[in-house]
Amino acid sequence: MSNIPTEDECIQMLMDAGCKRRVVIHCCTVEAVAKEMLNGIPQADRGLVEAGALLHDIGRSVDHSIMHAYIGSQIVQAEDLPQELVDIVRKHTGAGLDEQDIEEMGLPPADYMPSTLEEKIVAHADNLVSDNRVVAHEHSVSKLRNKGADRGADRIEALHRELSRLYGEDLDAIPERIGEYPDLPLARRFGIL
Repeated sequence: MSNIPTEDECIQMLMDAGCKRRVVIHCCTVEAVAKEMLNGIPQADRGLVEAGALLHDIGRSVDHSIMHAYIGSQIVQAEDLPQELVDIVRKHTGAGLDEQDIEEMGLPPADYMPSTLEEKIVAHADNLVSDNRVVAHEHSVSKLRNKGADRGADRIEALHRELSRLYGEDLDAIPERIGEYPDLPLARRFGIL
């Protein structure tokens, strides 16, 4: 697939959009998790996953509510990037949002449910990162359960099982493999760390 931005271009897009340093570091951490997932799931499109992981929170340059994913997808679309990348950004929240979630949250009508392997990897890599710390999936699951969002928590559990099977072991091994605070050479190169 052509027209997928490089890692450097993605970081520049985040900075040009006005993302705060903390958001850029979070995006680099999500990319580190996604890259580790790709080591066990090589059939996914690496460039698309890396760009999607880096750009997933570009909408936080404008809004920090649940709307950030939709806004981010609009930013990526305005950059004339591939629809696959637009979709990753829009669908990265939790393990997706169903019709009931969309209505309850007042989101614009759209598909917010990850369906491609690349969409699923980016969404779940984000579930395995809290701020800039790599965590077990239970972290995101318990946050949702504490809010009474059991359907969303169940979807994260199901996505975790699906991707763990493809990866060949429980993805909760990733914090041990890459560290809770992984090395982020991309962020260092841009002087963000």
